[in-house]
Amino acid sequence: MQETDPLVSLLTEERMLDEKALEALIEKHQETGQSLIAILKEGNLLDEEQFAKVVARASGIEFVNLAPETVDPMVAHLVSYKTASEHTVIPIKREGNRLHVAMSSPLNLSVRDQIEMKTGYRVMPVAAMPGAIRHAIQYHFDVTNVTKQAIVSMRLEEGPAKDIQPERGEQGPVMLGDSPVAKLVSSIIGGAIDARASDIHIEPQVCDVRVRYRVDGTLRPAINVPLSVQQEMVSHIKIMANMDISERRLPQDGHVTLPRDGQNYDLRVSSLPAIEGEKIVIRVLSKDTNRWSIDEIATSPEDNRKFRSIVDNPYGMLLLTGPTGCGKTTTLYGLLQLLNTPERNIVTVEDPVEYRLDGITQVQVRPVAGMTFASALRSILRQDPDVILIGEIRDIETAEIAVSSALTGHLVLSTLHTNDAAGAISRLTNLGVQPFLAASALLATAAQRLIRVSCPKCKQAYEPSEDELRHLFGKSHDDRKIELYRSAGCESCGNTGHHGRKSIYEILCVSPEIRRMVSGRSSDMDIRQQAVAEGMKTLRQSVVAEILSGVTTAQELIRITDVEVE
Repeated sequence: MQETDPLVSLLTEERMLDEKALEALIEKHQETGQSLIAILKEGNLLDEEQFAKVVARASGIEFVNLAPETVDPMVAHLVSYKTASEHTVIPIKREGNRLHVAMSSPLNLSVRDQIEMKTGYRVMPVAAMPGAIRHAIQYHFDVTNVTKQAIVSMRLEEGPAKDIQPERGEQGPVMLGDSPVAKLVSSIIGGAIDARASDIHIEPQVCDVRVRYRVDGTLRPAINVPLSVQQEMVSHIKIMANMDISERRLPQDGHVTLPRDGQNYDLRVSSLPAIEGEKIVIRVLSKDTNRWSIDEIATSPEDNRKFRSIVDNPYGMLLLTGPTGCGKTTTLYGLLQLLNTPERNIVTVEDPVEYRLDGITQVQVRPVAGMTFASALRSILRQDPDVILIGEIRDIETAEIAVSSALTGHLVLSTLHTNDAAGAISRLTNLGVQPFLAASALLATAAQRLIRVSCPKCKQAYEPSEDELRHLFGKSHDDRKIELYRSAGCESCGNTGHHGRKSIYEILCVSPEIRRMVSGRSSDMDIRQQAVAEGMKTLRQSVVAEILSGVTTAQELIRITDVEVE
């Protein structure tokens, strides 16, 4: 019992257990040989803070009552947000080559080794309550607090920003080292990645610079940056993206690959001169190849089967349609990954090239240099392609070459901007393609939308009103009890009620009858009705199916389809 005396003393001094409970604890320890800690945990005899103190005392490790202000902000970021949140750890101070790290599990040697390898410091673990560590992580990795620290550092920094020289990576400038402006930009980009943002909007206003993130299709305010640091921040981003920092009157585009938490991100940067200064928009694209799997994109078994059947054809054309930002490119890339085998020559022509794909030849359109979609396609056809992806069909010349390619033994994938699948056919003919050629070339058209997925942590079931049921099913709904779901909002989803998005489709496969109708210049409505009669699932039906399965809310039906009750 001698080695357990310190624990008994602690339990007695802190009055964690009454005398009777303490005696029962010691008796069970002597009878079973179990450690006191195991018995305490098994019996749930202590609260979170008490148990943390006991573990610390048993391990000879210091216990700290952690608060965000007790953590050195310059030390906290020696580990990444991913490491901190996954293992509930945060560095709190540094002494020489020793790094004091608050840990919820201070005896976890693998985590300690991981931090030592990444930081180069010897880890000195201290115990703290998990809740307190999570609160400190949230505070110190919050983009607003990190940005404030960076701005203060910038104001204290001596010397003009132009004296700071960029560090160069394998593909050009990447970051400006540890300078305050680098930390500011890094915090903005890091905050966007942590928030799952698809775009970062940096917008100069009259009084300050507004930074917003687009998350799940909706813009959210992030931070406001003082106007005094605007030019340094913009110049830094431009240097990162290999853009001309001296040119402020014309729009520019740039690109940079940024590693973070063991994963690479493609940042597509666009600058636009405005009245108050240059607006910067950064598209954040993850290079995680798993997200391009057609199984991850088209999760509906029916839609997945249809897409696979369509691209099994050796030649013909598939057109994806929908508004900007609805995921058309991601779906096409998923199909390319499915087709990407050593036996196929796949070439794409895009504006811009959003993702880099191994094993595929990708061509960037450059109109200023005379490289248009049409001119690029002519050259591509001399490169013996099996599959051709055209980023977008915008004019008659591109449309005619695409149709001709589909008719001469090539599988062509492309996009158009129309509201539904049937509208893509009329759009193609309105561009100037002869209906009989369009009918012969088309394999299918597919309309796509992205629905917001309800947050699983705060999703709750409810019984819908008659008005909601009528809106979902029209007058034909039966009297059976239906349960829908909605999310109130929580910390996990940023109080929005949504966490992530999901693709839905309306896939119109061109059957012999529809081919005849296209050749005969039938209306979109007639073609749509025929497709539905042949089994096509409309966008509305797709949304309703996701609502009934609890994936999304009834409000998405209005936002996505914007149609009257049938």
